Amino acid sequence: MADSILSAPMASIGIPKEIKVDEQRVALTPDGVRELVTHGLEVKIEAGAGAGAGIGDDAFRKAGAQLVSRDEAWAAHLVVKVKEPQPEEFGFLRNDMVLFTYLHLAAYPDVGEALLKAGTAAMAYETVQLEDGSLPLLAPMSEIAGRLAAQVGAHFLEKPHGGRGVLMGGCTGVQPARVVVLGAGNAGWNAARTAAAMDAEVLLLDRSPQRLRSLEADRRGRLTSVVSSRGLIERLVPTADLVIGAVLTPGGRAPTLVDEDLVQAMRPGSVIVDVAIDQGGCIATSRETTHTNPTVSIHGVQHYAVGNMPGAVPFTSTEALVSVTLPYILGIAGRGLEEAFTERPELLSGLNTVQGSICHPGVAKALGVTPRHPMACLR
Repeated sequence: MADSILSAPMASIGIPKEIKVDEQRVALTPDGVRELVTHGLEVKIEAGAGAGAGIGDDAFRKAGAQLVSRDEAWAAHLVVKVKEPQPEEFGFLRNDMVLFTYLHLAAYPDVGEALLKAGTAAMAYETVQLEDGSLPLLAPMSEIAGRLAAQVGAHFLEKPHGGRGVLMGGCTGVQPARVVVLGAGNAGWNAARTAAAMDAEVLLLDRSPQRLRSLEADRRGRLTSVVSSRGLIERLVPTADLVIGAVLTPGGRAPTLVDEDLVQAMRPGSVIVDVAIDQGGCIATSRETTHTNPTVSIHGVQHYAVGNMPGAVPFTSTEALVSVTLPYILGIAGRGLEEAFTERPELLSGLNTVQGSICHPGVAKALGVTPRHPMACLR
């Protein structure tokens, strides 16, 4: 990698159109473009990149962006995306660029191999971590995915969509749906809150009593928080109408919490929503699906495991994503990586690959390779 990519500001920022199946988000908004251009940066957006999110080329042009081809967008010094590069994009990866996007390399090892082969400096939104352990660039998408999990779970519980024919909130004299949520992070908590707002009976499981205690003041409706254990999961999952898997291991693969035998023990027409599928999934029987074909029935249980859930609401998701990524984009492009790391130390944990090495321990463990310390990677 050229030394200038590490230390010097990056003159150009490229925004390619997302090509992952059913992905309609875009990595920048016109307001984001305006902010970057005001700081003297050149923004090159592939024509049509914002169409799926309801943002036309004219809006980007008026904000100061250059409308370019896909090749020109990828030729920028800093390429900013929403989702991991697809196989058709591997040829654009270079050792004199920085890629900033959601990567989830534990679930997509072929992407990791392509980044290592190209020597690309790849920054993952989902592993940027503050001192308190929070993940600021993952949080808004986790919030959206959690709320969607309850919404799509309710939809697929309906009989015409393959479900048991259960209304989430029941009705007078009829028991509501039972929802078991595995994990009380941003996704799990938002899934539980939304399901509770639908008047479902919700059981929120997490291994951390401290985390559950911190959420107690905001608990509403028929929502019960319980410290998770293997035995408890084994007892509750077969009784659930809807199971939402929302566990998180930053940079690594999600642990399998529900094995195939437990899925077989669920009632026909029950629903599983595996929010953790972009980390490999936490349900043994989950396989990644798409918005076009969102579910598959396994052992009579509907499995929803869309790898880019927030892509279902691209306008909301794009606005939410850019609201948190923009300061980091400005820092990286305007100052170069080394200075950006000094100003925002949490960015260092976002560095997944550089110069053919894996720099994040969780990613390295998931891929079965030896990591290098991020600072050593930069030397």
